[in-house]
Amino acid sequence: MLFEDLSLSKSIQKAVFEEGYLNPTPIQEQAIPIVLAGRDLIGCAQTGTGKTAAFAIPIIHQLHRIVGSSKKAKQIRALIVTPTRELAVQIGQSFDTYAKYTNLTQLTIFGGVSQNPQVDTLKKGVDILVATPGRLLDLQKQGFLDLDHLHVLVLDEADQMLDMGFVNDVKKIVKLTPKNRQTLFFSATMPIAIRELAEMFLTDPETVTVSPVSSTAENVEQRVYFVDKTEKRNLLYHLIKTEGLSNVLVFARTKHGADNVVKALRKKDIPAEAIHGDKSQNARQRVLDAFKNKEVGVLVATDIAARGIDIDQLPFVINFDLPNIPETYVHRIGRTGRAGNGGIAISFCGKDEHPYWKDIQKLIKVDVKTISDHPYQWHAGSPDATAEKPKNSNRSGGAHKSRKSNASKQNKKRWY
Repeated sequence: MLFEDLSLSKSIQKAVFEEGYLNPTPIQEQAIPIVLAGRDLIGCAQTGTGKTAAFAIPIIHQLHRIVGSSKKAKQIRALIVTPTRELAVQIGQSFDTYAKYTNLTQLTIFGGVSQNPQVDTLKKGVDILVATPGRLLDLQKQGFLDLDHLHVLVLDEADQMLDMGFVNDVKKIVKLTPKNRQTLFFSATMPIAIRELAEMFLTDPETVTVSPVSSTAENVEQRVYFVDKTEKRNLLYHLIKTEGLSNVLVFARTKHGADNVVKALRKKDIPAEAIHGDKSQNARQRVLDAFKNKEVGVLVATDIAARGIDIDQLPFVINFDLPNIPETYVHRIGRTGRAGNGGIAISFCGKDEHPYWKDIQKLIKVDVKTISDHPYQWHAGSPDATAEKPKNSNRSGGAHKSRKSNASKQNKKRWY
């Protein structure tokens, strides 16, 4: 299938063609017709497969058709809620790109910066609003937001919003929107709690699952190093120097841990920066831009901060700390191998993390290559199966089965 087969406006086709898009990805091919038909949707797809375009493109098409060249005061007709500042910026940039040949306007709002420029733009009027939950509710409470004219609500990275404790904020936001809105849930994983949340907010939704939650990109080479916990920093430096690694994204479990890894690398003259929730928005954006421009060779990030990192040609991801939730592993290594490029995902597994690694292997069902030829291994690279399982490793998971769109079903009455 080609994008021109999706019955999109010429303005949008021109914009996506200029971005080099010829064929929609599987999530785009299946989701775009459903969104255009006005159906509620649960979209579950592996990270890096084009979920943003899967909802942004059809939303722009519908709003462009409604608004046209109207010179009436602009009203918020589409709201995209996402958990992190970085991801909000990324989504906003995508809307700007796909809508550049329309008269639609978008605004991205988030906390950690002055609200004044955001308020000024809201007063002028926008068609599309991309927001993090906290700043959205704050500005609404102050009377700067009117969602009464909203046509479509998108919850992106819905699972992460639940993990970050945004569930009550999400419920408040939904109550502020019209009942006849179209609602779209998008996520790379779809645990049971998110499915239950979706049942509360969505009406007879279609479900598109283009890849099981457990799957990792085939073009990502995965390796694991069994390493003594106290030697992880030495192993990281060893790999960077001996294998000449650059443009490396390293995942640490905590903000303090990320900062410590950066300090250790800098002591050995390795340019490194950390990105996490304690950094100001401007500082995070400067670090991210420096990493994208290859001014910084190593970026150490926590999971929350890394959700907005979208770099097509990121060659290396290193799990300095293993995640205690297996699905998070899929998210992490999905930062590499994007847009058809190859990548290498390296994991450091300490003795105390071996139960985590076993859970990850059960989920991904991939025979990951063990690298034992390094100076910092424990038990000669053979994990101690009797190692005590760390606490807080309970998880809920699962995925909806794919369900093709039934064109014969009567669509709900929508805003168009």
